[in-house]
Amino acid sequence: MPKLLIIADDFTGALDTGVQFASLGAKSLVVTDLPYDMKSSEGLDVLIYDAETRHTSSEKAYDTVRAATSCAKNHNIPFVYKKTDSGLRGNIGAELAGAMDGLGLDGMAFVPAFPAMKRITRGGVHYIDGVPVSQSMFGKDPFEPVRHSAVKDIIAEQTDKSGIRVYDAETDGDMMNIANQLGVEGLSLTAGCAGFGNVLARVLGFNGKPAELPDMPRRLFMICGSVNPVTRSQMDYARDNGFRYISLSAEQKLNPTWPGSPECVKSGAEWLAEIGNVDAILDANNPDETAKTDEYIRSHGMNIDAVRVNISRSVAAGGLAVIEAGLEARLMCVGGDTLLALMNAAGIHELVPLREVERGVVLTSFTHRGKEYYIMTKSGGFGEKDLLVKLARK
Repeated sequence: MPKLLIIADDFTGALDTGVQFASLGAKSLVVTDLPYDMKSSEGLDVLIYDAETRHTSSEKAYDTVRAATSCAKNHNIPFVYKKTDSGLRGNIGAELAGAMDGLGLDGMAFVPAFPAMKRITRGGVHYIDGVPVSQSMFGKDPFEPVRHSAVKDIIAEQTDKSGIRVYDAETDGDMMNIANQLGVEGLSLTAGCAGFGNVLARVLGFNGKPAELPDMPRRLFMICGSVNPVTRSQMDYARDNGFRYISLSAEQKLNPTWPGSPECVKSGAEWLAEIGNVDAILDANNPDETAKTDEYIRSHGMNIDAVRVNISRSVAAGGLAVIEAGLEARLMCVGGDTLLALMNAAGIHELVPLREVERGVVLTSFTHRGKEYYIMTKSGGFGEKDLLVKLARK
């Protein structure tokens, strides 16, 4: 059995935490097809569940995490890490409560900071780039805004468990001190994002080397469904520096019958011809079609969940159509919803994280129709504005 089970709330989170272990030589696997047969994990050091609890009800999130941790207990996996969003979106309280109940524990440590990405916790308040989280871009998230900045207040929205200990951390050294203070027994169940995951990997004794970068096509093709302002600024900068930009129309991104349709396939071939041999972005957001988008949503009576799901499925289907039209490129996918939709469209349920190519950017690979593709992933809020240009020039 694996030494560690990681339970992530979305796909990019599963990868950016799993790669902390893979980069230190741990044999790691991310799976999306749950429930997963633990017998298949023989030979793995780290198994990462993408539980997809970010957007579910708190009740379902609790049940999913509790079932996963109960499974870990039944198979004698000694360590469990509940990966949470570094911006504290989603069902934080319900997931932590589910993890504790699944293992039959009265307490656990929660270290939400990620200092390397300028996300720290001070005095129990979580900060993003020096701004309390509820006042940051995560407080303005259109799908799941964070309404509190005190971590305990966020947890208390969904559970009254008193055994969840929130730790302050402003540096990587702070987090290493926390891990050493907890000791082996205290690490049996912990929670946080990729930041504390990196510390946990070292404390648990993984000390190997990351995989070498493989030979990959030079061109970069990005598939984006994120509305995060960090990603928006990265794409604007990339367009100003030579990236070709293609965006879905309101009909394409919101019509649930468009993905996989003859029109979608035809668009993929047309976009591939339009891209030529340059770096390119396929984006679900078109500022020029804001009015049309709003009208489509209103006239079809779509709620916000339907909008989110349809956009993710459509931009993923459009990206896959370009790939199947003969694209030769390194791929990049931003946002957990979009990545999961792309993998589902391609019929893929397992990914092996290879290494980080930049902080917060994970390289992995998959095989589709007999051909291997390399894909980089990141969460929407990660990276400096020149990130895409830097990746294209690597």
